[in-house]
Amino acid sequence: MVENLAGKGETKVQKQRVLLLSEGFGAGHTQAAYALSSSLRKIAPHIQTRVLELGSFLNPRVAPVIITAYKKTVSSQPRLVRMMYRSNYNKSLNRFTTLALHRIFYTRTLQIIRQLHPDVIVCTHPIPSVVISRIKRLGFDVPLCTVITDYDVHGAWVSREVNRYLVSTEQVKEKLLERGVGAAKIQITGIPVHPNFWERHQKDDIRSQFALKNMPTVLVMGGGWGFMKDEAVNSLLASYRNEIQIIFCFGNNTKQLDKMRKDERYIHTNIHLLGFTREIDKLMEVSDLLITKPGGMTCTEGLAKGIPMLFHKPLPGQEEENSQYFASQGWGTQIHSLGDIEGWIHRLLYNYEEVSRNREKVLEHIASYHPMQSAQAILDMLAASNNQQVN
Repeated sequence: MVENLAGKGETKVQKQRVLLLSEGFGAGHTQAAYALSSSLRKIAPHIQTRVLELGSFLNPRVAPVIITAYKKTVSSQPRLVRMMYRSNYNKSLNRFTTLALHRIFYTRTLQIIRQLHPDVIVCTHPIPSVVISRIKRLGFDVPLCTVITDYDVHGAWVSREVNRYLVSTEQVKEKLLERGVGAAKIQITGIPVHPNFWERHQKDDIRSQFALKNMPTVLVMGGGWGFMKDEAVNSLLASYRNEIQIIFCFGNNTKQLDKMRKDERYIHTNIHLLGFTREIDKLMEVSDLLITKPGGMTCTEGLAKGIPMLFHKPLPGQEEENSQYFASQGWGTQIHSLGDIEGWIHRLLYNYEEVSRNREKVLEHIASYHPMQSAQAILDMLAASNNQQVN
């Protein structure tokens, strides 16, 4: 995915360039890069931004094969993935691994950077961060900002050459400190989400746009790769179709979307089956409960909307940690049985006012969050770079 967007500042102003690098292993990392790009342009129109999924950009034939294989491994062998994640949890990628990554997949990275001539490089995935760190070790001087897009931090994120870490919480900062990262390099900014998620919309307008009714509404999202094949969960939700409204968002999972469109259980005026949409912020606004995979981006988007969340089968590693963190804060709950879903539907049907009050309390709690804090941190790096003050 490539984005090349320039602001419309005064022609006399020297435009600064921010290169945002991600990878396609889950949609959240790249969503964070685009969210930062949008926020930067919103508060500093003179900034030029470009978003690249680095591996896919450099190897458009090979990268999709690797990503597909990774997805299949995660979904079919979760125990193996969990074991690998835990066994390397406290380890940075070693020099041999970074050299292999560079020679096999990223040999043209330095060439691309020289062509784009960024003033700051921002990485929202650990692999580009490692690749750029290696280039910096070899003598190429460019400020590097790494944005950790979850509520935990694996050792793979950590490199000495990173100039600034933007992290979600105090807990993530503490884990970086334990791994030897200096406190001056760490800034707590929250995970960047698109500015739209911090805006409040008129619910009646949204209902009109999507042909929705004013009734208790459950939004179901399958994650960036469209994991939405739990027949028991889907069937249970459909059994309440006369009492609640259900919105299924399938993302890019067109196969599952087509399958459910042909199933009579889901052909109902209160059931809405949607494919890919860029208006999840509006759907969260008008819904009363979100059932989703606990990716870092999705959790943060849901938090920005104050919507209560049920987490469905967290993937090993980061999603498990995200689920535990949000549960500890009272913002979400992992689904352990169908009874957890039935309990929430009961709340929507018989204690709706209490659910609404609790949501308002969450919104009041997060009102102090600054949605542009991550973008502002990058602007501060640009300013420091101009003054040659970046460490």
